[in-house]
Amino acid sequence: MQGKCWTFGDHVDTDQIIPARYLNTTDPKELAAHCMEDADPDFPKKVSAGDIIVGGENFGCGSSREHAPLCIKSARVACVIAKSFARIFFRNAVNIGPPILECPEAVAAINEGDMVEVDLSAGTITHIPSGKIFNTPPFPKELQDIIAAGGLMQYARKVAAS
Repeated sequence: MQGKCWTFGDHVDTDQIIPARYLNTTDPKELAAHCMEDADPDFPKKVSAGDIIVGGENFGCGSSREHAPLCIKSARVACVIAKSFARIFFRNAVNIGPPILECPEAVAAINEGDMVEVDLSAGTITHIPSGKIFNTPPFPKELQDIIAAGGLMQYARKVAAS
């Protein structure tokens, strides 16, 4: 995957990802329309399918709401790269999507608007402006299968049906 990067700082919490005032809906389109708006009010208008969110330390901290990764996925963000993730956000992202990668070195090199290419199988993040390649643990095949299926529930349904 290749996309334009949108950068955010440390400790972006789930209220910044999807403000609590929108938690009365589970409609993916409605959630996407408010993705990251408390961190950047213009983000929902600026983000394009395939773009990448880049965060600092402890991305996704706060509550355990599943709306946060669903909102990012519904905004058609390709993946999130951060220095670190809050554990509950990490688990919810595995269950729902989008793919998330921890790579502090890549985060330090990426500026807003930069293009990067991510290869989940190889565990590489290529910073296109500099050509620098950053390594991160490759996603295990099982995790790639969950992501490809659209999340854990869809994967479980697929496995149960076969």
